[in-house]
Amino acid sequence: MERNHTILQFFEWHLEPDGSHWRRLKEMAPELKEKGITSLWIPPVTKATSPEDNGYAPYDLYDLGEFDQKGSTRTKYGTKHELIEAIAACQKVGMKVYADVVMNHKAGADETELIKVIEVDQEDRTKEISEPFEIEAWTKFTFPGREGKYSSFEWNFEHFNGTDYDEKTGKSGIFKILGENKDWSKHVDDEYGNYDYLMLADINYELPEIKKEMIDWGKWLTDTINCDGYRLDAIKHINYYFIHEFVEELRKHRGDDFYFVGEVWKTNLHACQKYLDHVDYQIELFDVPLHYKLHQASNEGSDFDLTRIFEGTLVNSHPGNAVTFVDNHDTQPQQSLESWVQDWFKPSAYALILLRKGGNPCLFYGDYYGIKGPEPTEGNKEILDRLLFARYDKAYGEQHDYFDHPNTIGWARLGVKELKHSGCAVVISNGEDGEKRMYVGERKAGETWVDVTNSREEQITIEEDGYATFPVNGGGVSVWAYLPKD
Repeated sequence: MERNHTILQFFEWHLEPDGSHWRRLKEMAPELKEKGITSLWIPPVTKATSPEDNGYAPYDLYDLGEFDQKGSTRTKYGTKHELIEAIAACQKVGMKVYADVVMNHKAGADETELIKVIEVDQEDRTKEISEPFEIEAWTKFTFPGREGKYSSFEWNFEHFNGTDYDEKTGKSGIFKILGENKDWSKHVDDEYGNYDYLMLADINYELPEIKKEMIDWGKWLTDTINCDGYRLDAIKHINYYFIHEFVEELRKHRGDDFYFVGEVWKTNLHACQKYLDHVDYQIELFDVPLHYKLHQASNEGSDFDLTRIFEGTLVNSHPGNAVTFVDNHDTQPQQSLESWVQDWFKPSAYALILLRKGGNPCLFYGDYYGIKGPEPTEGNKEILDRLLFARYDKAYGEQHDYFDHPNTIGWARLGVKELKHSGCAVVISNGEDGEKRMYVGERKAGETWVDVTNSREEQITIEEDGYATFPVNGGGVSVWAYLPKD
């Protein structure tokens, strides 16, 4: 039988920019597979504005750490050769690899151009706040270090519809570039009136030549590194018709099982559902509403009603299209979307995404190994290993929910015949010590179950009717299961 899938986001924002990350991944691949990781989301693989940049300010999409550009040959994470070797090492042990692709904007242009723009209101990008005027913009990309290898396409202001800096005056703002087909796309998120523009030189997806170039690049990238899917960055700012076309074309090229997960950073479930409608449910989305529920629960403690933890979440309404997560590189401390789930609640939050039916859970590198930077944290490796074990070996079969108390909730998985000794009972408290009487199946009668998190020392015997009472420590999580002595 097929085991449960788990994605690992294999980076955090403050990784050392020493070019060792792809080598690290290659070395760790067998160990990660043993932990129950089945796929990895790796950071952007393309050359950014500097060797320290995380990859979200992309310069040359065809430079994967091969050409001496922007201060180094390698990227922050290593060389092209090391990248390809790392992906192959993951696939050799049976893990899939999803590359992060940043298609909304470009950065680090090689030359400036004098262009006509009009400034717009940052709070309402549909509102013009100046007369047309000329700026000196960083919009010309010639990639002299690559000299046309892989692609002769060069970028200039005609390919962008907005930028944010005038070299001539040093002025920053949101400058809409004037000209034919230069308006903001109408097929994007409507925050700030229109959220086509996010940052830097904004790519204009209304142009057929840009659509073709980016689809050609998407095919070239996956052929070159042989990845199994893409994580699509910041797609609420990109014409959703293009995203739909991109997905279709890549699947025609690589096969129907080529995987896509998109970042649509919206707390509102309806907005997420609307985006899935636009792309015909062809991709999965990160469950941002659930992340904020977990964040809220960690902040409110016993005042939060745990019975409502899944209300208004994507995994609740569209479990087959939801990638569930607790935190990521954007939500960690001092990041733009900081909403860090407090440590006391982290194990419970991970139990909620790892041990239930529905959703495709994603474990964060920073939660597992810890984060560096101005507010470093220790990792939660020990407890997360125990939860990963429970996901891989125990969390199967029919699910019975016991969401009947605001401070103590539980659920049981009855297991499957194909996996001997599968099945588990999970109890979570955000208040005082609690317990839940739950049904785990008559065929489990007489078995002695223990808490695989090691939070409780009791041994619980399953009664003849398949029920037992499972305790939990206040503010904690316990995962009860049968562990055969052999």
